[in-house]
Amino acid sequence: MTIPEDTRVIQPESERYNAELVSRRDETDDLAYFVVRFRGEPVPFEPGQYMTIGVFADDRLVQRPYSIASSPRTADEGYEFYVRLVPILRFTTLLWRLPVGHEMRMTGPKGRFQLEPDDDRTHLFISTGTGIAPFISMIKTDLFDGKPRRTIVAHGVSYARELGYRREFEQWEADGLPISYVPTVSRPADPANAGWTGRTGRVDAILDDVCRDFHLVPERTVAYICGNPEMILKAEAIVRAHGLPEPHVKKELYWPKGKDAGLAGDTSSPRVPEMAGQG
Repeated sequence: MTIPEDTRVIQPESERYNAELVSRRDETDDLAYFVVRFRGEPVPFEPGQYMTIGVFADDRLVQRPYSIASSPRTADEGYEFYVRLVPILRFTTLLWRLPVGHEMRMTGPKGRFQLEPDDDRTHLFISTGTGIAPFISMIKTDLFDGKPRRTIVAHGVSYARELGYRREFEQWEADGLPISYVPTVSRPADPANAGWTGRTGRVDAILDDVCRDFHLVPERTVAYICGNPEMILKAEAIVRAHGLPEPHVKKELYWPKGKDAGLAGDTSSPRVPEMAGQG
């Protein structure tokens, strides 16, 4: 991936900055985990919601919304975001240039993509790429509260190296928690996926098997789908065909249907008002 040179001047200080970048961990060259913390008291949020983070560059605020991957129970430590670097001179090319400790602006939370309280149905989480982020917040919060839900996580990526939070999922399974991790790669023939022995194909293409393999009962299952709109439409049709009624399917689109992901901006951010709660 070729990233254009970003020569915008990032403003190191501003009276509108209210947070700072406290840590960064790279998963690949273009995927990383960032933790941003408010200067003062943390702002409460519900798992599944998102915050908007940004910096001033060339005298204008450049910002993007991102689903929060961390639990609200640990908000005093900061808010974690799982972000893909987009090869467009927008926010992520600035974010990748920020040193740890740099001041930022953070606002929110927003969003209605949330778990229902005390819901003992089997939860089927379906996502692509960085769309896994809100599900991490949901799972971590349930585990923190000592109330893990029966959860099946179907996560699709192009390359195995892009399976964010894979280590956490494998550890949760090893610990005997009621979480089933079902990753899939869509380009199994690519040399970069050499050695991959898991499921292959796009995440919507494996859903028929997932529903059968886990003996999902429509009346006792709720599906949450997060990612690009084309995947969401296909995934929704499949789970509906398996008998899930419409109220049992909840969706978060990461950019508007019919709009190119690159033109829409950062594919890590919820963009559709009726799904993400953003106006």
